[in-house]
Amino acid sequence: MGASDESEPIRRVLWRLAPMIYGPTTLFGLGEGAVVPLIPVIASQLGADVATSALVAAALVVGQLCGNLPAGWAVARIGERATMIIAGALALGGVTAMAFAPVLGVFAASVFVIGICAAAFGVARHAFMTTRVPLTFRARALSLLGGSFRLGMFVGPFIAALLLWVFGDEHATIWFFGVCLVAMIALVAFGPEPEKRLAAPPAIARDEKGDAVAPAPVPARRLPGTGVVRTAWRNRDVLARLGVAAASLSALRSTRQVLLPLWGVAIGLDGSTIALVVGVSGAIDFALFYASGQVMDRFGRLWAALPAMILMSSGLIALALTAASAQPELFFALFAAVLGVGNGLSSGILLTLGADVAPAANPAPFLGSWRTLTDAGGAVAPLVISGITAVASLPIAAAVMGVLGLVGAGGFVRWVPRFVPRAGGSRPPAGGPHPDAPDDAA
Repeated sequence: MGASDESEPIRRVLWRLAPMIYGPTTLFGLGEGAVVPLIPVIASQLGADVATSALVAAALVVGQLCGNLPAGWAVARIGERATMIIAGALALGGVTAMAFAPVLGVFAASVFVIGICAAAFGVARHAFMTTRVPLTFRARALSLLGGSFRLGMFVGPFIAALLLWVFGDEHATIWFFGVCLVAMIALVAFGPEPEKRLAAPPAIARDEKGDAVAPAPVPARRLPGTGVVRTAWRNRDVLARLGVAAASLSALRSTRQVLLPLWGVAIGLDGSTIALVVGVSGAIDFALFYASGQVMDRFGRLWAALPAMILMSSGLIALALTAASAQPELFFALFAAVLGVGNGLSSGILLTLGADVAPAANPAPFLGSWRTLTDAGGAVAPLVISGITAVASLPIAAAVMGVLGLVGAGGFVRWVPRFVPRAGGSRPPAGGPHPDAPDDAA
């Protein structure tokens, strides 16, 4: 019986459980997507200037960055479902504090708490998919997971605009986020539990030559592991190599989000035109999210990662080279679309690579470290762009980020074949590095 035949029952169960697996992520994304664009606006109403409003908005990313490691610890100890329920309840408390925040400090702290809860929610669902989805269609399943969150973040701002039109108050979006969280908690707490309905598939055990031997079962409930810090140390090789390359992809994504609006302002476009261009880029990005998973499962991870990195890096460099052209608006729209295509082709790559190299029996502590590293790449990119722009110019900042992206693409070429499972008999165990990798990467 082939691998696809063996995984077909799991595929059918995943399809039946799709509302439970992808529904909570979509709900969280809808609520967060509605609130995020208005965080600076509400902060300014509480007395923040432009710079301080930007810092308050950044508290969401900082909270997510700080929450990944504790989330990995929590998922390993109490499981995915309990972690998501607790994170949802804490996020609901944070949303309530946002709505009634009397001063800016309380509002900023609430945004930070929601970021931590978003990290816990993300690690929990990532760990579930890592242990339950076979390698044969792992990338498609994780691309759908990433796409369900992108759907929420894409539709959320339109819902926010509708709520503002109806109620005329930015706080209506906060209450909408609260409703989404209540629905998410109810779905996770009272719906069918995917962790029980879908047993973890057996890991592929191999001898020293890489040949398959008797399968080693993976427990459906992960036992307490060796701890987040020790897990990160044991996997330092893959984190320092493939993880850094993955962080460069995250940095490119963040660069696109930050640089496109700044570029539109720099070339003199009005707000509605900038929003239209960025919205079209986001629509292209969303439309391609499942294509990435198809490519990764059929042809390999590099066939999605490398084109995505090259497209985004080349788009940034080309945008920098056309800064002084006679038609900067045309090139801005063109390369915004190119960046959207590149970002769309990268959908699910970070989730999939993290699942590929995570320890099969207890992935949550590793995934906490993996997501911390990749989130750090996204968090640092805006600071780099700001610093280079202050010292030199925005086109130079775009060119520098493009070059860094090409370096990251080289990292993928070097480290993906070494650490990531491949099709064929020489494939390493799911969740482990390539057989040629040193022991400390296991």
